[in-house]
Amino acid sequence: MTARPTAVRHWILAATTAAAFLMYLDRICMAAIMNSDTFKADIPLDPLMDGWIKGAFFAAYAIGQLPAGYLAVRFGARSLMSVYIVLWSIFTVLTGFATGAISLLLARVGCGLAEAGAYPISSGLLARWSEWSKRGFTSSMVSMGGRIGGAVAPWLTVTVIASFGDWRWAGWIYGAAGIVFALFFWRVFRERPQDHPAVNEAELALLQAGRPVENTSGEKKAYVFPWRLALTHRSLWMNSGAQFFTNLGWAFLGVSISKFLIEAKGTEKSLAETIHTISLSIGILGLIVGGYFTDACLRRWGVRLGRIIPLAGSRFLAAIFFVLALGFDNPWILMGLLGMAAFSTDFGLPALWAGLQEMCGKHTPPLFGWANMWGNMGAAIGIWVLPVVIKGLDQNGDWSEGLIFCSVAFAVSGLFCLGFNAEEKMD
Repeated sequence: MTARPTAVRHWILAATTAAAFLMYLDRICMAAIMNSDTFKADIPLDPLMDGWIKGAFFAAYAIGQLPAGYLAVRFGARSLMSVYIVLWSIFTVLTGFATGAISLLLARVGCGLAEAGAYPISSGLLARWSEWSKRGFTSSMVSMGGRIGGAVAPWLTVTVIASFGDWRWAGWIYGAAGIVFALFFWRVFRERPQDHPAVNEAELALLQAGRPVENTSGEKKAYVFPWRLALTHRSLWMNSGAQFFTNLGWAFLGVSISKFLIEAKGTEKSLAETIHTISLSIGILGLIVGGYFTDACLRRWGVRLGRIIPLAGSRFLAAIFFVLALGFDNPWILMGLLGMAAFSTDFGLPALWAGLQEMCGKHTPPLFGWANMWGNMGAAIGIWVLPVVIKGLDQNGDWSEGLIFCSVAFAVSGLFCLGFNAEEKMD
């Protein structure tokens, strides 16, 4: 009688998804923290400095992508990911000890640099620990963990601050939880399925089925960053451009929905944070549906169209929802429209992740980091530029120019997606 496969791969996926949850919780919580009355009383900031501090995280996150991707191949994911979780959690704790703009800025830069390793490591991990025919679905699960963390961050942070009466407790509690989780990650994870003592032969065969054979002999010792591929591969640049312009528009969804509702629509603060959470939660459904959809498209139309159709289509849809939002003032209608923009954004993420894994092969961690670097530079620039656009062009305080800015960014991202071809394999 054939033994049933063990379920270690599910534990690995759950641990990676939980890491993404904590990462986004620590990332997105700053918007709610900086909107709180206790923070404004402690550290008053003008709108431009507010944007610089929020954007500094994403700039540091982008800069950290290249070394993180390389180090993931050079030293392995288990040790490095555990260290990264501890580091970003420590910087989140230090956020709670900030006494002014400079100390807050440094804490957020440190958090961004430490979090930079999570997704490049996760991309390589998924390539080894997921069934080869379900890469889109497993990618959607890890992305979903991040999006859930980002979605609950506004509501949960407001709740923590209200419960303890001080914004600093949010940083202290989230950081402590991350340090404890790092120990769990270290215990559950192993570098490869064949290294895990709980994986049986049936599960190992399941994970190896259909997988291309790669020669990894001496790879960690000899591996150097593939600069030639990063600088010259056409499809990698298309993917990088798509990520840049996607995040240029997504930055509004991630950190500015509640501020937009409060300042432009006169929404009460707690309601605005709740709507922010619900809007991002709608996006989570996009990850689940998008993971199944891109794998179904791949089976029907092959790798190239299987990734392009959900990627490009979702970006053009997001652009349309931002345009529709221009015509409404009701916060609940805006919640639905911005929620569908988030849904469209997240719908394409599984195709983006799976396409990079298929195209990059053994170079997935460093080149995923390369493409993700450009994406997060887009997020940083979006956070920095949006206040400038609002201040310089918005004459009536309705933020319409900001919504148009986001719509154009998503439309340009869709054009880049049309040029992406995951069939253009790396050497």
